[in-house]
Amino acid sequence: MDLFEYMRTSNLEKDSPLASRLRPKTLEEVVGQSHIIGKDKLLYRAIKADKISSIIFYGPPGTGKTTLARVIANTTSASFTQINATIAGKKDMEEVIVKAKENSGMYGKKTILFIDEIHRFNKSQQDYLLPFVEDGTIILIGATTENPYFEVNGALLSRSVVFELKPLEKADIKELLKRAVYDTDKGMGSYKAIIDEDALEFLADISGGDARAALNAIELGILTTEREKDDNIHITLEVASECIQKRAVRYDKTGDNHYDTISAFIKSMRGSDPDAAIYYLARMLYAGESITFIARRIMICASEDVSNADPQALVVATAAAQAVERLGMPEARIVLAQAVAYVACAPKSNSSVCAIDAAMEAVRTERIKSIPVHLMDAHYKGAGKLGHGTGYKYAHDYKNHYVKQQYLPDELDGRVFYELSGEGYEKKLKEHMKRIKEEA
Repeated sequence: MDLFEYMRTSNLEKDSPLASRLRPKTLEEVVGQSHIIGKDKLLYRAIKADKISSIIFYGPPGTGKTTLARVIANTTSASFTQINATIAGKKDMEEVIVKAKENSGMYGKKTILFIDEIHRFNKSQQDYLLPFVEDGTIILIGATTENPYFEVNGALLSRSVVFELKPLEKADIKELLKRAVYDTDKGMGSYKAIIDEDALEFLADISGGDARAALNAIELGILTTEREKDDNIHITLEVASECIQKRAVRYDKTGDNHYDTISAFIKSMRGSDPDAAIYYLARMLYAGESITFIARRIMICASEDVSNADPQALVVATAAAQAVERLGMPEARIVLAQAVAYVACAPKSNSSVCAIDAAMEAVRTERIKSIPVHLMDAHYKGAGKLGHGTGYKYAHDYKNHYVKQQYLPDELDGRVFYELSGEGYEKKLKEHMKRIKEEA
């Protein structure tokens, strides 16, 4: 590194955003993620022993993926190179591989290649890396906000250990915010700022586990707030709320959180918790989820989880689906909330889904010869001569409009697919079926 490059790097580090300046350099400085870097955990031991194998860091923004990569860079004796998949191409990777081979052949030194946003690489770009990861030319560290099992080639995954990073806990964010305000070395302690406890609580809560969002907010607050008479900058709750205008809901309509949220939504309705169901509805609406998608999920739940325990649930859900298409937002939120509340509060039964699944399995696995002759259609040409329909008993000619006769094929005679529960309206249906059979 020449003098000009050294000065450029030094100035860049000095003028970089607070979140970058506060980035830990050692494992001991890292906050959070104890489930993967606790002292008894595999990653902690591997970093300390400088025995890193290829790794994929997966998690939401601001949870420390790049931070952990930089900690490894500061700890390892290997050569460390970083590229970003949003701007790098095959030529960049070829240069890294050439250098890695030189390091290995001339100095016996390993090379770690850190690829940020690795999911941005297409299949051919990822395939290019495979032989060099396999033969040990490079040790790959990839970082991604997307599920690597969907976005990273299976061959690369099979040669890597996937570590999932979680949103930081509120206590972790508070610790980082205090470092930011009071650390005179890497933080903003020289500005003589003071953060009120309620402002600290607010920022730690509203950042949603994203350290970068919290640090960006406190940096903005300190840089834009005037000093008071005591010559200090006071970060009050009002200042903190101005720095983050809107709570960031962690929701990606094409990513994991989309599926996690809709799963929680469905399970809350199924579990008869209208409060949770409406909360997840609000979360999806706030994040801009499609109202027709939500309506479809409510209809499915009404049939799958309520069924005939309350047949009206499907009617309400279907009507809501039609209404939201005509109304649009913001009025659609009211219709959806009504349908969600109804389905969540309705008595539950999964009798219908159990019945159709069992019947589908029977169709798939059991060989059935034919439909009983007396149930066959006797009206088409030649059917009567074949005896089709002979012996059929017309149910309306009998008491309670019911008569005992075989409806299932011979091989399934006596098989029960639909078992009514004792919940809601199904209880009445069950009693009705028992009565007409006993009186037949």
